[in-house]
Amino acid sequence: MAQHLGKQSYVLAIPAAPCAAAQAFFQNKLHSETDPADVYTDMQHGVADFVLLDVRSPEAYAKSHALAAVNLPQSMINEDTTAHLAKETLLVVYCWGPGCNGATKAALKLSALGFAVKEMIGGIEYWEDREHYPVARGAS
Repeated sequence: MAQHLGKQSYVLAIPAAPCAAAQAFFQNKLHSETDPADVYTDMQHGVADFVLLDVRSPEAYAKSHALAAVNLPQSMINEDTTAHLAKETLLVVYCWGPGCNGATKAALKLSALGFAVKEMIGGIEYWEDREHYPVARGAS
């Protein structure tokens, strides 16, 4: 473990990546992720160059979902259930929140099917409970 001023440091135990490697890592991360603030801001400004997919169960979607989100449970993603989606349109997926990997699973499936996809980090938890953005209720 690294020493700093005579004390052991957990933070410094593994040195930070060189700047070029860190830059590449964070750039790649942003190619695959977005957040509720960016999604909501685009929606407020009428930017409609993506489809927001709630990949939770229909029951969870009906309780509360981000405005304009379409429900497509990650367990049901396949060629048939995505046939109506345009391959040239970015898909933004979300699930419950940081403790859920359903959006990651959905993004993996969608990218394997040829879709451009980003995960909305934080999911509905950050959308609704942390940022207090408006939600819709019901199945449609």
